[in-house]
Amino acid sequence: MTDHPQNPALPVPPPEEEPEPKAEVGVGPWEGELPVGDHWDPELLADGDRRNVVDQYRYWKHDAIVADLDSKRHNFHIAIENWQHDLNIGTVVRTANAFLAKEVHIIGRRRWNRRGAMVTDRYQHVRHHPTVEDFVAWAQGEGLAIIGIDIFPDSVPLETYELPKDCVLVFGQEGPGLTPEVHDAALATLSIEQFGSTRSINAASAAAIAMHAWVRRHVFNQHV
Repeated sequence: MTDHPQNPALPVPPPEEEPEPKAEVGVGPWEGELPVGDHWDPELLADGDRRNVVDQYRYWKHDAIVADLDSKRHNFHIAIENWQHDLNIGTVVRTANAFLAKEVHIIGRRRWNRRGAMVTDRYQHVRHHPTVEDFVAWAQGEGLAIIGIDIFPDSVPLETYELPKDCVLVFGQEGPGLTPEVHDAALATLSIEQFGSTRSINAASAAAIAMHAWVRRHVFNQHV
């Protein structure tokens, strides 16, 4: 490092590095002849599509994407209790969108932090139930098996349990876990096998594991 030009006793500070340009997300304006169809969005075709969507849905209208997803959603639902404003809910919604859950259900407080959803809540149906009783009545009316995911003395391993095709996987508040009311209403409560020192794993991580277990059981096995 050389001396400072105005004060030789001071070192010359290193030149500031220019920040690396951020990679653009998505695609730019459509090139070539415009496609024909009601599902195409004229504004996105003209200006580009920077949304967090898979390539299949580039330049599609929002409503057209939701309608296409609705035509092939899976039979399982996800529910999470939200008595203390659980910060995991946004991540659960994002993962439910990735695994194409039928709906996500919020039990308890209506408000939840949407930042973790990364805008996927625009494509994933989210329903609110003010009480456990309201949720249980809805699930029974839909003919869905309530499956709790938590560690209880009567929990059975998720890894060996035959998940029903039509079900709602329920997760408790981060920390306290499932309430006794949900535990009592559940057909079964499943635990995820762990091998380290911590007693439990993050609720959003547990939800992802359980959703993938359902997909392995009912999507991949049907092709075997």
